[in-house]
Amino acid sequence: MPETEQNSLGSSGWGLIAGNGRFPFLVLEGARSQGIEMAVIALKEEAAPELETVANRLHWVSLGELSKAIDLMHKEGVKRAVMAGQVKHNKIFSAIRPDWRLAKLLFSLPRKNTDSLIGAVAKVFEDEGIQLVDSTLFLKPLLPTAGVLTLRAPSEQEMSDMEYGLGIARHIAAKDIGQTVVVADRACVAAEAMEGTDETIARAARFANGKPLVVVKVSKPKQDMRFDVPVVGLPTVESMRQAGATALAIDAERTLLFDRERLIAAADAAGIAIQAFDPMSATELKSGEAGMSKG
Repeated sequence: MPETEQNSLGSSGWGLIAGNGRFPFLVLEGARSQGIEMAVIALKEEAAPELETVANRLHWVSLGELSKAIDLMHKEGVKRAVMAGQVKHNKIFSAIRPDWRLAKLLFSLPRKNTDSLIGAVAKVFEDEGIQLVDSTLFLKPLLPTAGVLTLRAPSEQEMSDMEYGLGIARHIAAKDIGQTVVVADRACVAAEAMEGTDETIARAARFANGKPLVVVKVSKPKQDMRFDVPVVGLPTVESMRQAGATALAIDAERTLLFDRERLIAAADAAGIAIQAFDPMSATELKSGEAGMSKG
């Protein structure tokens, strides 16, 4: 992080809203490297208990306890917060018991998709004087630039499937349906909805009958980097290996690669090619639109 940007952050008044996975741990580590200690609001249904061993100030709340989360952040003096860690989409809409504030917010939403809900929560925070910031702020080295990331570049067939899949994936991402598609021989085998990337890959393997698969994971066309940023980690590479997937396409500078060095090493060991693409290239749009128009 440039020194001027680092100095502008300030070391006090930071909070972390923690979901599941490695993301919250990495944010805490990255913030601490900049001299920032965060107050953590951990979601009981999602966050790892191990957070208690690395966070100096931690409070547990349930998914539906919006008022309690805000009260705790005020108590901790939080003015800026990072939202990090997955909250499974099906839990957002089926497993929470909303308090009065969240119930009122849910009732007011014209659409019950993830962007609408989290965007509305962000607005509530802002009204309370708490600014949600870019969730990758402390993790910029984990955002790859465009190009081949592995020892092996995609083959001609894999590149063709990537271009086809990128166009289709952008269509479903634009509708806030999912971020991942799995392709075989320029046919879409599986598209993600609420189940998540790894389950989408496993479902594709059941349909593929042994055909090599290409996985494509994208950001949304107007990706809000404060939340729901695409993430790829070691479990995704292992899911690909088990499914017989041979290549992965992702968005450059909009996809977090957790444990990046180990992830690339695992992909190389499995013979998986990974390439990062500039978002919304002309080739993929043309290819994807053609694919979506087939009956």
